Amino acid sequence: MPKQFLKKYMPNPEMLKRHKNLQFLGEKLHDPNLWHLNRRSVSIAFAIGLFCAWIPTPTQMALAAISAFYFRGNLPIAVGLVWLTNPITMPPLFYFAYRIGLSVLNMPSAAEFSLDAVLSGGLWIPFLTGCLIMGVICSTAGYFGVQGFWTYHARKKWMHRQEKRGRKPVNPFRAIY
Repeated sequence: MPKQFLKKYMPNPEMLKRHKNLQFLGEKLHDPNLWHLNRRSVSIAFAIGLFCAWIPTPTQMALAAISAFYFRGNLPIAVGLVWLTNPITMPPLFYFAYRIGLSVLNMPSAAEFSLDAVLSGGLWIPFLTGCLIMGVICSTAGYFGVQGFWTYHARKKWMHRQEKRGRKPVNPFRAIY
């Protein structure tokens, strides 16, 4: 089920491989892990995309794509998840990261957001610290969340097949000790 749902929204890999602006990537674009939907590539893509979403630069999508190439995660999912921080959600999420950074560093809050405060660097250290912390937390939660959901769904599907065949299914969710 997760595979069918994701495939519905994925771009056609063959079309992207033939795209004239992507030809400089050569054979690297033909790596199956960049396009296949399996537990490993999707969970790596979630970790990459959610981490890069918290990087406060305009090159988030490029960083996610490069990381997906390097770690062999699903490219469209990694790049798509970067849009968690879009122009509408970015201000509240980055303010939350700033507040996290302040609390972790035990620093007082700036009285006001002014150009002088930004240029002096007083806002950057807690902001970047908060972004790093939130990036690590979200990417870890995304990775293990996808791993858990995918495993749960596969086991549930296996139990359904066993029942359909007339066999008494063994509960795959029960821990065996």
